[in-house]
Amino acid sequence: MQQPGGQAENADQIAYWNGPSGQRWADRHAVQEKLLGPIADVLIDRAKPRPGERVIDVGCGSGATTFAFAKAVAPDGFALGLDVSEPMLSQARALAPKGLPLDFVQADATVHPFEPASFDLLASRFGVMFFADPIASFVNLQRALKPTGRLAFACWREPKENPWMMAPLMAVYKHVPKMPPVGPEEPGPFAFASEERVMRILKGAGFVDVAMEPHDLAMDIAIGGGLDAAVDGALQIGPASRALQGHPAQTYEAAKASIREMLAPFLKGQSVVLQGAIWIVTARVT
Repeated sequence: MQQPGGQAENADQIAYWNGPSGQRWADRHAVQEKLLGPIADVLIDRAKPRPGERVIDVGCGSGATTFAFAKAVAPDGFALGLDVSEPMLSQARALAPKGLPLDFVQADATVHPFEPASFDLLASRFGVMFFADPIASFVNLQRALKPTGRLAFACWREPKENPWMMAPLMAVYKHVPKMPPVGPEEPGPFAFASEERVMRILKGAGFVDVAMEPHDLAMDIAIGGGLDAAVDGALQIGPASRALQGHPAQTYEAAKASIREMLAPFLKGQSVVLQGAIWIVTARVT
């Protein structure tokens, strides 16, 4: 699998998103977009892309947010989708609507040589929490922004505020040892949960007027597909899936039964709704 060059400290993340996990995310793109699409709507509303602007979409994945930004800035603007994952970028290129002003590049945003002062907006839906050195990464990204440039991204709040991810993991932990704890400064889905840390990173990278808006969500992890779909989703991607990697089939089946038992009380019709919580972070260059 082709992998981009990047900061050495980001090598583990680059390998992860170009391996089987990245492929699973690509394979589940359509389903995940139904789950996460409403978050893109909130992000774009807060980012306020305008016709004619140039946008960087960091951690663009399979491209849905890049498509949305390109539509918002068309016909004279441009959206650049940036990601380290070739499986997801291949899908983004294949799915891209014809005629939109966009492009995709496989690169590490920490070191990618952006044209200085050439973009109006830096945006991301869950793509900026995986930098090993986030201040260095945002310094590099800020160089790509015009003096009038601005930033808007979505990131997860604390694990305890996101039971849609953590409840299946707790069910799995009845059968497997707990994964090593992730340090508060280490890359991961909850790396930007701390308001203090995000403020420190962005101000350290030179951004001003940093604001963090909490936004609560009702996450239908079944995506209208019923209890089986909710269980399968938890087992395919996310922390419960990672905790089960390398364990035998008997353990997997026992954990699956526990996830099903845990989720069953939340079933309403064909939906399984648990709470989620994000920050919408905004800032300016000057």
